[in-house]
Amino acid sequence: MTQPIPITRAASTPRARGDVKHVVMWSGGITSWATARHVIAEHGTASTVLLFADTNAEDEDLYTFNETAAAQLGTRIVRVADAQERDPWQVFEDARWLGNTRIAQCSHVLKQEPCRAWLTVHTDPASTVVYVGIDWSETHRLPAINDGWAPWPVDAPLTRPPYRDKHQLLTEARVAGLPTPRLYELGFAHNNCGGGCVKGGQAQWARLLKVFPERYARAEAAEAKMRRLLGKDVSILRDRTGGRTRPLTLAALRHRIEQQPEQLDLFDEGGCGCFTSSASQEAAA
Repeated sequence: MTQPIPITRAASTPRARGDVKHVVMWSGGITSWATARHVIAEHGTASTVLLFADTNAEDEDLYTFNETAAAQLGTRIVRVADAQERDPWQVFEDARWLGNTRIAQCSHVLKQEPCRAWLTVHTDPASTVVYVGIDWSETHRLPAINDGWAPWPVDAPLTRPPYRDKHQLLTEARVAGLPTPRLYELGFAHNNCGGGCVKGGQAQWARLLKVFPERYARAEAAEAKMRRLLGKDVSILRDRTGGRTRPLTLAALRHRIEQQPEQLDLFDEGGCGCFTSSASQEAAA
């Protein structure tokens, strides 16, 4: 039986700077697994690193998936995180800006900055490629991604044939012996931030309220605290009913779910793009 490969902490130096040639931005989602499998099949494990930026708000099962996937792929995951080990809500409070579906500076602070710092120490941009897990339906995002990770060149293997969707990738992972991450089994579109990504829409938050009410309650309280601190009518979500856009707090959404569920926008699913948005966009806040 293959023994789990431990996650390497960023404080260690697993290889010399010139030895790292292929860095996969690992989120714990199915597309990062598929991307890593492609890179390892093409380039092997000796010069490949799976770089995991921990937001400290992840589902417990994500860490289990990481360990199992690393063992199955025959490589290791290097964990990086904010120097203060903050989570998204602590970042919002320190920045005095509530992340939302349009701009969420947690992506920049908790994902992009720690990864860039690691890349700067451990890799040479002239000989290292950064890989991101976007697929064929997201090729329009490549210019911003290339700009955000410069001077490192970027590749996105899933944007090329054979084209597969997440359902197919999850099936491939099961065939390879990997368990499906719990959040996918529960109906979430991603495996990030414990199902409570601020870039997610109403459908995501309604699902979080149903399956993880304690996580929803914490987010609702944190949003209310930010509103008090800022003294402004701000929110994560937007209400677009009646053709007019206005703030929709998590408290208001919960009341709507409890009293008038037919008013939910179940097509407003949203999704994470922490490794694939432009750093300049996320830093704008």
